[in-house]
Parts: sequence; C-alpha cells; structure tokens
Amino acid sequence: MDIFSALLIISGLVLFETISSVDNAIINAEVLSTMGQKMRRWFLVWGLFLAVFLIRGVLPFLIVFSLNPSLGLIGTITATFSSDPQVAHAIEQSAPILLVGGGVFLLFLFFHWLFMEPKHYGLKGERFLHSQGVWFYAVISVILAIIVWFAIQDHPLMAFGAVVGSTAFFITHGFKQNAEQAEKKLIKANLSDWSKIFYLEVIDATFSIDGVLGAFAFTLSVPLILLGNGIGAVVVRQITVGNIERIKKYIYLKNGAMYSILILGYVMVMHSFGLDIPEWLSPIATFIIVGYFFFKSRQTLK
Repeated sequence: MDIFSALLIISGLVLFETISSVDNAIINAEVLSTMGQKMRRWFLVWGLFLAVFLIRGVLPFLIVFSLNPSLGLIGTITATFSSDPQVAHAIEQSAPILLVGGGVFLLFLFFHWLFMEPKHYGLKGERFLHSQGVWFYAVISVILAIIVWFAIQDHPLMAFGAVVGSTAFFITHGFKQNAEQAEKKLIKANLSDWSKIFYLEVIDATFSIDGVLGAFAFTLSVPLILLGNGIGAVVVRQITVGNIERIKKYIYLKNGAMYSILILGYVMVMHSFGLDIPEWLSPIATFIIVGYFFFKSRQTLK
C-alpha cells in the first residue's frame, strides 16, 4: 500500500467515525451540560483515553483474535503489525467471516433507520418507506436468508458470521434504545457526576461498534483502523465541546452517515464473497455521499 492510499483510507475512516458518531456527541453534550466543569474536563480528557484506547483500540484486536484464536491474544496484537506473509495470509483467510458479519450488521442498521427511525427526509421515497415500517423485519429477514443461502454453499462459517452480524445488530440496538431513555433520565435525575460519567462511557462503547465494524469496509489493516478511528474520536470530542449546536443545524448529516453505511455494508458483503473491490472505493464513496448531504444541509440553512 502506498502513502496516498493509506492517507485516503485514514481520511475516510476519520470522516466516517465522525459522522456516524454525531448522535453520540449530541447525547454527550446534553448530559455534560448538567455536570460540573471539573467532571466535564475529566470526561473530555480521560474519557477520550477510554474511548480511543480501551474501546476503539481493543475491539478491532478482539475481532481479529476471535477469527484467528490459534494466534493467541498477544500473537494477534503482534501479528497485526507484522509483515510476515504467513500471518497476513491467515488473517486474509478469515476475512470473509468478518466481512459478511459486519456487512449484515451495517445493512440492518441502514434499513432500521430507513423504515423505523424519525428523520429529516433528504431523498424522494424516504417518507413513504418510513410510513411502511412494518416491512422492516420482512426486508431484513429476506436479506439474511439470501446471504446465508449463498454463504452456506461458499463456506459454512460465513453463514455463521452472517447470523452473528444480525445478532450483534439486535443486541446493540437494544442498548441504543436504552441509551436514549437513559439520556432523559440522566438530564432530569439527581445523580452524581460520576454516575453520569459511567453511563456516558457505556453509551459511547455501544455507539463505537458501528464505527469499528464499518472500518473493516475501508481496510483490513488494524493499524490504519486504530489511527483513523482514533482521530475521528478526538474530532467527535471537540464537536461535543464547542460545536454541537452548529452541527445539529446540518439536518441531513445523519442521512449521509446512513447512506454511507449502506454502501459500506454492500461492499463488505460483496467482498466476503470474493468480489475484488478496490480499497479506494469506500473512502471515495463516503466523501461523495457525506459531501452531498452536507451541501444539501447548507442549502437548507440558507
């Protein structure tokens, strides 16, 4: 991989992590507004360490380790930084299981937003599909059945990976729904600042899963994922501190994030079945989609 490709992937990861974490930043900002200055500073400094190193840093390694247990936990960490072709081949062999699972997760995430979640309608047809929310479960069931059918014929563990991806979606979706309810309680309840910090870290961990899984659509290189997601987490913290009200005015940014997730999910599933997809496609598609909805938001503001 040349320097330009690496920079393109890192830039795409930073943008994707930032956009996909806007909801998380809004929750953080609302809760932080009810806390003392000292605890806000603690969350923004030490909370950033937890978000970057203990969540976005550890999770990619755990995912790679779960698919390559023979390497061992320490071996997995050293292997991801190794140039040994045998290690690279081992990780490449397990990649389809990861990619199909992550792809299913992202596709479910997009269709849940499209059918079920309240939104600013950015494209024609979104209002109609949102009114047909009852079809969400039918759509994702058919998608999962089709993917599993073809995966069984290609590699049985890929079928298992697809099911794990769907399971991960429903588990994290439950946590996110709880996070939205917890936010209202945290703002109104007379809880200590330490209790609020704890809840914010749990919520942050839940929201980080989207960004980590989506990152594998950009690259299988864990060092690049760590760098891109880490910088993105820093950007999100800065948005939380001073620019959240301005960001909230760009009403179609969430649309851009979700359509990027659709493309990334499709890329991961197709890649898992052996389709050769260039690494520049995911970051370029993310820049184009987010750029379009950013421009649309600016036009609306004007």
